[in-house]
Amino acid sequence: MTQLQGKTALITGASRGIGLAMARRFAAEGAAVAMVASRLGAHGSLPGTLEGAVAEIEAAGGRAVALACDLSSAEARADLVSRAEAALGPLDILVNNAAGATMGLPSQVSTAQRSTMYELNLNAPIDLAQQALPGMRQRGQGWILNISSSSCEQPAVPYRAGAMAAHMIAAYGATKAALNRYTEGLAHEVAADGVWVNALAPVSIVLTPGAEQVREIARRNPDMAEPLETMVEAALSLCRGHHVGQVAYSRHWLQATGQAVYSLDGTTRLGDAFLPADIDE
Repeated sequence: MTQLQGKTALITGASRGIGLAMARRFAAEGAAVAMVASRLGAHGSLPGTLEGAVAEIEAAGGRAVALACDLSSAEARADLVSRAEAALGPLDILVNNAAGATMGLPSQVSTAQRSTMYELNLNAPIDLAQQALPGMRQRGQGWILNISSSSCEQPAVPYRAGAMAAHMIAAYGATKAALNRYTEGLAHEVAADGVWVNALAPVSIVLTPGAEQVREIARRNPDMAEPLETMVEAALSLCRGHHVGQVAYSRHWLQATGQAVYSLDGTTRLGDAFLPADIDE
Protein backbone atom coordinates (compact mmCIF):
# COMPACT_ATOMS: atom_id res chain seq x y z
CA MET A 1 0.00 0.00 0.00
CA THR A 2 2.80 2.42 -0.86
CA GLN A 3 2.53 2.69 -4.64
CA LEU A 4 1.90 6.45 -4.42
CA GLN A 5 3.81 7.19 -1.22
CA GLY A 6 4.88 10.82 -1.09
CA LYS A 7 2.82 11.79 -4.14
CA THR A 8 0.20 14.54 -4.31
CA ALA A 9 -2.89 14.06 -6.48
CA LEU A 10 -5.75 16.29 -7.58
CA ILE A 11 -8.96 14.49 -8.56
CA THR A 12 -11.98 16.30 -9.93
CA GLY A 13 -15.51 15.04 -9.45
CA ALA A 14 -14.28 13.40 -6.27
CA SER A 15 -17.30 13.60 -3.99
CA ARG A 16 -18.95 10.44 -5.30
CA GLY A 17 -18.73 7.56 -7.74
CA ILE A 18 -15.53 6.87 -9.66
CA GLY A 19 -13.83 10.04 -8.42
CA LEU A 20 -14.41 9.23 -4.76
CA ALA A 21 -13.31 5.63 -5.29
CA MET A 22 -10.07 6.78 -6.91
CA ALA A 23 -9.45 9.24 -4.10
CA ARG A 24 -9.91 6.51 -1.50
CA ARG A 25 -7.53 4.13 -3.27
CA PHE A 26 -4.90 6.77 -4.03
CA ALA A 27 -4.95 7.89 -0.39
CA ALA A 28 -4.67 4.26 0.76
CA GLU A 29 -1.57 3.96 -1.46
CA GLY A 30 0.06 6.92 0.28
CA ALA A 31 -0.95 9.92 -1.81
CA ALA A 32 -2.18 13.20 -0.38
CA VAL A 33 -5.35 13.94 -2.33
CA ALA A 34 -6.99 17.25 -3.24
CA MET A 35 -10.63 16.37 -3.88
CA VAL A 36 -12.59 18.72 -6.11
CA ALA A 37 -16.34 19.05 -6.62
CA SER A 38 -18.81 21.88 -7.06
CA ARG A 39 -19.94 21.96 -3.42
CA LEU A 40 -18.31 21.27 -0.07
CA GLY A 41 -21.20 20.24 2.18
CA ALA A 42 -20.88 19.72 5.89
CA HIS A 43 -19.63 16.91 8.08
CA GLY A 44 -22.41 14.48 8.72
CA SER A 45 -24.43 15.66 5.76
CA LEU A 46 -25.80 13.50 2.98
CA PRO A 47 -23.44 11.27 0.97
CA GLY A 48 -21.93 12.96 -2.05
CA THR A 49 -20.42 15.98 -0.29
CA LEU A 50 -16.72 16.77 -0.42
CA GLU A 51 -16.22 17.22 3.30
CA GLY A 52 -17.92 13.91 3.96
CA ALA A 53 -15.56 12.25 1.49
CA VAL A 54 -12.50 13.87 3.08
CA ALA A 55 -13.67 12.78 6.53
CA GLU A 56 -13.99 9.21 5.25
CA ILE A 57 -10.41 9.20 3.94
CA GLU A 58 -9.00 10.81 7.09
CA ALA A 59 -10.80 8.26 9.24
CA ALA A 60 -8.99 5.54 7.30
CA GLY A 61 -5.63 7.20 8.00
CA GLY A 62 -5.23 9.07 4.73
CA ARG A 63 -4.62 12.73 3.96
CA ALA A 64 -7.04 14.77 1.87
CA VAL A 65 -8.41 18.28 1.44
CA ALA A 66 -11.68 19.48 -0.07
CA LEU A 67 -11.70 22.14 -2.78
CA ALA A 68 -14.98 23.51 -4.10
CA CYS A 69 -14.86 24.68 -7.71
CA ASP A 70 -17.34 25.20 -10.51
CA LEU A 71 -15.28 23.58 -13.24
CA SER A 72 -17.66 24.79 -15.95
CA SER A 73 -16.41 28.34 -15.26
CA ALA A 74 -13.02 29.27 -16.72
CA GLU A 75 -12.68 32.00 -14.11
CA ALA A 76 -13.47 29.68 -11.19
CA ARG A 77 -10.99 27.00 -12.29
CA ALA A 78 -8.18 29.40 -13.20
CA ASP A 79 -6.32 28.95 -9.90
CA LEU A 80 -7.39 25.42 -8.97
CA VAL A 81 -3.98 23.77 -9.27
CA SER A 82 -2.31 26.54 -7.27
CA ARG A 83 -4.97 26.14 -4.57
CA ALA A 84 -4.28 22.42 -4.38
CA GLU A 85 -0.53 22.98 -4.22
CA ALA A 86 -0.94 25.60 -1.50
CA ALA A 87 -2.73 23.01 0.59
CA LEU A 88 -0.68 19.90 -0.15
CA GLY A 89 2.50 20.79 -2.01
CA PRO A 90 3.66 20.31 -5.63
CA LEU A 91 1.25 18.30 -7.74
CA ASP A 92 2.41 14.92 -9.07
CA ILE A 93 -0.90 13.54 -10.39
CA LEU A 94 -3.90 15.19 -12.03
CA VAL A 95 -7.02 13.13 -12.70
CA ASN A 96 -9.65 14.92 -14.77
CA ASN A 97 -12.70 12.88 -13.80
CA ALA A 98 -15.50 15.45 -13.58
CA ALA A 99 -17.88 15.54 -16.53
CA GLY A 100 -21.38 16.59 -17.43
CA ALA A 101 -23.87 15.23 -19.92
CA THR A 102 -27.00 16.59 -21.54
CA MET A 103 -28.92 13.78 -23.14
CA GLY A 104 -30.55 14.67 -26.43
CA LEU A 105 -30.88 13.57 -30.02
CA PRO A 106 -27.91 14.81 -32.07
CA SER A 107 -30.35 16.57 -34.40
CA GLN A 108 -31.73 18.58 -31.48
CA VAL A 109 -28.95 19.29 -28.93
CA SER A 110 -28.73 23.08 -28.72
CA THR A 111 -25.67 25.27 -29.05
CA ALA A 112 -25.91 26.17 -25.36
CA GLN A 113 -26.10 22.52 -24.33
CA ARG A 114 -23.14 21.58 -26.53
CA SER A 115 -21.11 24.51 -25.27
CA THR A 116 -21.72 23.57 -21.64
CA MET A 117 -20.57 20.00 -22.24
CA TYR A 118 -17.46 21.04 -24.15
CA GLU A 119 -16.58 23.56 -21.46
CA LEU A 120 -16.69 20.99 -18.66
CA ASN A 121 -15.63 17.85 -20.51
CA LEU A 122 -12.88 19.25 -22.75
CA ASN A 123 -11.82 22.79 -21.87
CA ALA A 124 -11.63 22.22 -18.11
CA PRO A 125 -9.31 19.18 -18.38
CA ILE A 126 -7.09 21.07 -20.84
CA ASP A 127 -6.95 24.15 -18.61
CA LEU A 128 -6.05 22.11 -15.52
CA ALA A 129 -3.39 20.21 -17.45
CA GLN A 130 -1.88 23.49 -18.63
CA GLN A 131 -1.84 24.74 -15.04
CA ALA A 132 -0.12 21.60 -13.77
CA LEU A 133 2.37 21.09 -16.60
CA PRO A 134 4.93 23.84 -15.84
CA GLY A 135 5.65 22.44 -12.38
CA MET A 136 5.62 18.83 -13.58
CA ARG A 137 8.02 19.61 -16.41
CA GLN A 138 10.32 21.55 -14.12
CA ARG A 139 10.47 18.62 -11.69
CA GLY A 140 10.79 16.11 -14.54
CA GLN A 141 7.89 13.99 -13.37
CA GLY A 142 4.11 13.98 -13.50
CA TRP A 143 1.00 12.06 -14.48
CA ILE A 144 -2.19 13.35 -16.08
CA LEU A 145 -5.14 11.02 -16.53
CA ASN A 146 -8.28 12.08 -18.40
CA ILE A 147 -11.37 9.99 -17.73
CA SER A 148 -13.12 9.24 -20.99
CA SER A 149 -16.12 7.16 -22.03
CA SER A 150 -16.93 4.34 -24.41
CA SER A 151 -19.62 6.66 -25.77
CA CYS A 152 -16.83 8.27 -27.83
CA GLU A 153 -17.46 5.40 -30.26
CA GLN A 154 -20.74 4.72 -32.03
CA PRO A 155 -22.32 1.59 -30.50
CA ALA A 156 -22.58 -1.45 -32.73
CA VAL A 157 -25.91 -2.43 -34.22
CA PRO A 158 -28.10 -3.96 -32.87
CA TYR A 159 -28.00 -1.52 -29.95
CA ARG A 160 -27.95 -3.55 -26.75
CA ALA A 161 -29.31 -0.72 -24.60
CA GLY A 162 -31.75 0.42 -27.28
CA ALA A 163 -31.51 2.76 -30.26
CA MET A 164 -32.73 5.80 -28.32
CA ALA A 165 -29.99 5.41 -25.70
CA ALA A 166 -27.37 5.19 -28.46
CA HIS A 167 -28.65 8.35 -30.12
CA MET A 168 -29.09 10.37 -26.92
CA ILE A 169 -25.46 9.89 -25.83
CA ALA A 170 -23.90 11.00 -29.12
CA ALA A 171 -23.25 14.65 -28.25
CA TYR A 172 -21.67 13.72 -24.92
CA GLY A 173 -19.59 11.08 -26.67
CA ALA A 174 -18.32 13.69 -29.11
CA THR A 175 -16.82 15.68 -26.21
CA LYS A 176 -15.02 12.55 -25.01
CA ALA A 177 -13.74 11.79 -28.50
CA ALA A 178 -12.26 15.29 -28.58
CA LEU A 179 -10.70 14.72 -25.15
CA ASN A 180 -9.11 11.48 -26.33
CA ARG A 181 -7.53 13.17 -29.34
CA TYR A 182 -6.20 16.03 -27.25
CA THR A 183 -4.83 13.53 -24.72
CA GLU A 184 -2.83 11.73 -27.40
CA GLY A 185 -1.36 14.91 -28.82
CA LEU A 186 -0.43 16.36 -25.43
CA ALA A 187 1.08 13.06 -24.33
CA HIS A 188 3.53 12.95 -27.19
CA GLU A 189 4.50 16.59 -26.65
CA VAL A 190 5.43 16.23 -22.97
CA ALA A 191 6.69 12.65 -22.67
CA ALA A 192 10.30 13.78 -23.16
CA ASP A 193 9.85 15.92 -20.04
CA GLY A 194 8.87 12.93 -17.89
CA VAL A 195 5.15 13.74 -17.87
CA TRP A 196 2.88 10.83 -18.70
CA VAL A 197 -0.54 11.70 -20.14
CA ASN A 198 -3.22 9.10 -20.83
CA ALA A 199 -6.98 8.58 -21.01
CA LEU A 200 -9.05 5.84 -19.42
CA ALA A 201 -12.65 4.74 -19.92
CA PRO A 202 -14.69 1.92 -18.44
CA VAL A 203 -15.31 -0.92 -20.86
CA SER A 204 -18.88 -1.09 -19.69
CA ILE A 205 -21.20 0.23 -16.99
CA VAL A 206 -19.47 1.05 -13.71
CA LEU A 207 -21.76 0.24 -10.81
CA THR A 208 -21.62 3.24 -8.51
CA PRO A 209 -23.62 3.42 -5.26
CA GLY A 210 -27.21 4.53 -5.71
CA ALA A 211 -27.30 4.25 -9.51
CA GLU A 212 -30.42 2.10 -9.61
CA GLN A 213 -31.27 2.90 -13.23
CA VAL A 214 -27.79 1.75 -14.24
CA ARG A 215 -28.16 -1.38 -12.12
CA GLU A 216 -31.36 -2.27 -13.93
CA ILE A 217 -29.52 -2.20 -17.27
CA ALA A 218 -26.79 -4.33 -15.71
CA ARG A 219 -29.32 -6.85 -14.43
CA ARG A 220 -30.51 -7.40 -17.98
CA ASN A 221 -26.94 -7.50 -19.36
CA PRO A 222 -24.55 -8.65 -16.59
CA ASP A 223 -21.57 -8.71 -18.95
CA MET A 224 -21.99 -4.96 -19.47
CA ALA A 225 -21.26 -4.19 -15.79
CA GLU A 226 -17.97 -3.80 -13.96
CA PRO A 227 -17.23 -2.98 -10.31
CA LEU A 228 -15.73 0.34 -9.27
CA GLU A 229 -12.56 -1.46 -8.24
CA THR A 230 -11.79 -2.45 -11.85
CA MET A 231 -11.82 1.13 -13.09
CA VAL A 232 -9.85 2.33 -10.07
CA GLU A 233 -7.17 -0.34 -10.49
CA ALA A 234 -6.62 0.69 -14.10
CA ALA A 235 -6.45 4.36 -13.09
CA LEU A 236 -3.84 3.59 -10.44
CA SER A 237 -1.75 1.75 -13.02
CA LEU A 238 -1.80 4.68 -15.44
CA CYS A 239 -0.92 7.13 -12.66
CA ARG A 240 2.30 5.38 -11.66
CA GLY A 241 3.67 3.84 -14.87
CA HIS A 242 5.46 5.42 -17.81
CA HIS A 243 2.82 5.22 -20.54
CA VAL A 244 2.45 7.65 -23.43
CA GLY A 245 -0.88 8.62 -24.96
CA GLN A 246 -2.83 5.50 -24.13
CA VAL A 247 -6.58 5.68 -24.68
CA ALA A 248 -7.27 2.64 -22.55
CA TYR A 249 -10.32 0.71 -21.48
CA SER A 250 -10.33 -0.54 -17.91
CA ARG A 251 -10.71 -4.30 -18.26
CA HIS A 252 -8.70 -4.45 -21.47
CA TRP A 253 -5.84 -2.55 -19.83
CA LEU A 254 -5.76 -4.74 -16.74
CA GLN A 255 -5.86 -7.89 -18.84
CA ALA A 256 -3.12 -6.68 -21.20
CA THR A 257 -0.83 -5.70 -18.32
CA GLY A 258 -1.65 -8.72 -16.17
CA GLN A 259 -2.75 -6.77 -13.12
CA ALA A 260 -5.02 -8.03 -10.38
CA VAL A 261 -7.89 -6.01 -8.92
CA TYR A 262 -7.74 -4.97 -5.27
CA SER A 263 -10.19 -3.49 -2.80
CA LEU A 264 -10.41 0.30 -2.49
CA ASP A 265 -8.35 0.18 0.71
CA GLY A 266 -5.66 -1.70 -1.19
CA THR A 267 -5.51 -4.59 1.26
CA THR A 268 -7.44 -7.41 -0.41
CA ARG A 269 -7.01 -9.02 -3.81
CA LEU A 270 -10.49 -9.36 -5.29
CA GLY A 271 -9.78 -11.06 -8.60
CA ASP A 272 -8.60 -10.45 -12.13
CA ALA A 273 -9.65 -8.05 -14.88
CA PHE A 274 -12.96 -9.88 -15.27
CA LEU A 275 -14.05 -9.53 -11.66
CA PRO A 276 -17.87 -9.65 -11.79
CA ALA A 277 -19.88 -6.72 -10.53
CA ASP A 278 -22.19 -7.21 -7.58
CA ILE A 279 -25.30 -5.97 -9.31
CA ASP A 280 -27.61 -6.30 -6.31
CA GLU A 281 -25.36 -5.04 -3.51
